[in-house]
Amino acid sequence: MVAKRSYLVVLLLLLLGLVLVACGGDTAEPAAEGTSGEASESSGEEAAAPAAEADCSSEEVLCVGLVTDVGEVDDKSFNQSAWEGVKLAESELGAKVDFIETKDAKDYGANIALFAENGYDIIVTVGFAMGEATGIAATEYPDIDFIGVDQFQAWPFDDDASNDFTNVAGLIFPEDKSGFMAGALAGMLTQSNTIAAVLGTDLVPPVVAFKEGYEAGARYVNPDINIISTYHPGGMDVAFVDPEWGASTAKQAIDQGADVIFGAGGKTGNGALIEVASHENLFCIGVDTDQWETVPEAHPCLVSSAMKLITPGVFDLVKASVDGNFPAGNFTGGVGLAPFHDLDSKVSAEIKAKLDEIDAGLQDGSIETGYGS
Repeated sequence: MVAKRSYLVVLLLLLLGLVLVACGGDTAEPAAEGTSGEASESSGEEAAAPAAEADCSSEEVLCVGLVTDVGEVDDKSFNQSAWEGVKLAESELGAKVDFIETKDAKDYGANIALFAENGYDIIVTVGFAMGEATGIAATEYPDIDFIGVDQFQAWPFDDDASNDFTNVAGLIFPEDKSGFMAGALAGMLTQSNTIAAVLGTDLVPPVVAFKEGYEAGARYVNPDINIISTYHPGGMDVAFVDPEWGASTAKQAIDQGADVIFGAGGKTGNGALIEVASHENLFCIGVDTDQWETVPEAHPCLVSSAMKLITPGVFDLVKASVDGNFPAGNFTGGVGLAPFHDLDSKVSAEIKAKLDEIDAGLQDGSIETGYGS
């Protein structure tokens, strides 16, 4: 009886196998769908692979990938400006482009590798904190050009020429000069003689440069001005994605009499701008890009922005790579103040003339910010 039952079980299994084969039920996994712009997850989960609409292994296809620092690509500030530069490569050069948002700093290398292993030609990494991971990837993938936004290249590290990264360009900016212009504007606009800055972490040199330049510019036009500058107390994982802290810190500065506030810290700074906009007769100044275009909630107070011309800087480096003229080392992008937009009438002709004079002095070296000296 037992033997008969065993025979029946075997027979049933054979019949089931025939049915699965007839229905195409093999064990192969389906091809992964394109995941353009998918974020990598922390806690050990594997990041989504870049989209694969085009064959990036083909020499006929130009593929450009962007990896954000911790934060989102639509942060209305730093990451977004870099992504806009990559998108210019799509519209102007016909490139296939994609991005990966980093959720945890430990994923920097893995996220870069996703693009590298999928045959991308150029990889843009955003933020000072990604500098080490970018350098490591450059040695592992010497045929890929890397653009490190806000990543100062200090090599060679020793006399060994093999440490020279010929496939990495650090896109850097004189943030102190842009901050100086913003501070001068604030120093001439204030009626209370108190201004403020709400900043990301001081672990990031460009943030420090913005702050030091802002204070120097304000004192250049108004030596007795009172300045309240506050860095976010957290690490790089939270310092640029904390709009609540930005808003509460701006409110504290307003309560202390500040009537012009500079927000320089990604979404943290955006929180400060939006808080200032909720009060009457105050000015705010944005950062990195013309935030009039990206933070409409700040329009009531947004008089200008201390710009780093990240978008054209990224595109120029992508174009140089395509043309075979990639400038390994450091590539200095432009800076400046954004237009005054709807608040133009609040900026007098005298202030505008003084700003032009200061800008010229910063460019020819007759005016120094004092940062780094």
